Amino acid sequence: MRPASWPCPLPGGGTSEEYALVSDTGHARRLLIVPALFDEGNKLRRFTVEVMRRLANAGIDSVLPDLPGCNESLQALDAQDPTDWLDAMTAASRHFAATHVLGIRGGCLFTPAHLRAFHYAPVKAVAILRQMLRARILSSREAGRDENREALAEEAVLRGITLAGYDLGADFYRHFEPMTPHATAVAITQDEVGGSGLWLRAEPDENPVQADALAAEIVKRLGA
Repeated sequence: MRPASWPCPLPGGGTSEEYALVSDTGHARRLLIVPALFDEGNKLRRFTVEVMRRLANAGIDSVLPDLPGCNESLQALDAQDPTDWLDAMTAASRHFAATHVLGIRGGCLFTPAHLRAFHYAPVKAVAILRQMLRARILSSREAGRDENREALAEEAVLRGITLAGYDLGADFYRHFEPMTPHATAVAITQDEVGGSGLWLRAEPDENPVQADALAAEIVKRLGA
């Protein structure tokens, strides 16, 4: 497992160097992993890396790129649009010669269409935003401020909004909200992995049994 960089396309032309974690030992099967989004991405980061380790032991290479504006990216999150993220993941898939793609939770919304896709516990964008809005309202209530979802959503589509510490531009919010995972992907449900999803926990965590199970499901579907 090693860090690597890749050229991410910029909306106005040119590229920026973005970070990726790569497990590469020259295997024929190479899996691009589109991570879970926002706070779920933080909670599932260790789990995702553990799945990558297990895939490597099964003879499957993998790459986990940063989405522009997230993690180690130097790009501004509030300047992103969903098409930028999809273009970025498509560019990463080609740069690292991926043969398949795994989307995790909200990452399923950004799996490149030209690759055979596996979606782990896919979720619609509206459900992600609903949860983030709920967290904002609860936080405001604890601070003595009265906010409601309808007013916050109206603000978001007009001016952008900060949710759970993430600055989302108006264009991002408008174009992200109606997104759904594409139906051609092979879904892997939480029931197949077992237990409750780690994204539901209050803090980032890991579960070796679930990591084993998700890796095994991917290996089975790849015929590895």
